[in-house]
Parts: sequence; structure tokens; C-alpha cells
Amino acid sequence: MIREVKILPEAVSDITEAYRWYENKAKGLGLEFVRAVDARLDFIRRNPLASSPIHKDARRILLRRFPYGLYYLVEDEWIAVLACFHARRDPALLRSRR
Repeated sequence: MIREVKILPEAVSDITEAYRWYENKAKGLGLEFVRAVDARLDFIRRNPLASSPIHKDARRILLRRFPYGLYYLVEDEWIAVLACFHARRDPALLRSRR
């Protein structure tokens, strides 16, 4: 079963902020970051349980090439993306995003 992916507004803000940061570092790098996010979103859409839970029912999948992870919940009908966090950020900050 392929579920719909819903990206919460906070996660959209995370992705936008990272895009801008990478784009300021090198023209086109922000777009590469967004492509990496899209590839992982497509993966979790097709394989939502491939990543192990890291806290209660929240899961994380790491991006390729970039030190970020997508944090998400698998619901009955959809997948909710909670955040796109840099790997060095404290994942405890996610607890308020449920």
C-alpha cells in the first residue's frame, strides 16, 4: 500500500531554511538538497516501515550526500513528515512537533 506523504509546516520550514543555506554556499546546491529530500520522500512513500523507530513511533531516514534526516510517523492512511533536521541537532526538539 502506497500512502500519501503529508509534510507538516514545520518540516517545510526546515527544508526551506536548509535549501537557502546550501544555495548561498553554491549556486545549484540548494536544488541538489531538495532533490535529495524528494528522493527520500519517494522512498518512504513506497517503503514506510524500512526505517526503524527511533523514539516511540517516530522514524528517521537519512538523506544521501547531506547530513540531514527526515523524521516521520506512519499513520493508517498517510505518512506525516515532522521535520528535516541536521544530524547534529538534538532530536529531542521534535517532541513538540507532534
